[in-house]
Amino acid sequence: MIEVYTDGAAAGDPGPSAAGVFIKNGKDHREFSFTLGEMSNHEAEFWAVIRALEVCQKYFPDEILSFRSDSKIVVETIEKNYTKNSNFISLLEKINQLQSGFPYVFFKWIPEKQNGKADALARTALKK
Repeated sequence: MIEVYTDGAAAGDPGPSAAGVFIKNGKDHREFSFTLGEMSNHEAEFWAVIRALEVCQKYFPDEILSFRSDSKIVVETIEKNYTKNSNFISLLEKINQLQSGFPYVFFKWIPEKQNGKADALARTALKK
């Protein structure tokens, strides 16, 4: 099982934003940072999941994925497969489309202090 940690960051709401993805595959670790453009912090959190799924398509296409995020809104939206927020509907649809290509994808909320690697990667990209 591949552990995937995601985090989004925005300088302003909305403002310049970025995503960080930290992947653990046993002893192998991979780190990815992405600039995302102008959006809210919540949108950046959803985009972090999207970018992580795209990375996993490339490197781990047939693996079981266990996502961890410190964003309750992202985890709850994906678990319920529902949102009232019109800004998140297309993002949820994109996540559903991407995750359908994997045998199993799990999402778990974790406290912010357990998501330090992904947070640091997002903040590094935000500074660029």
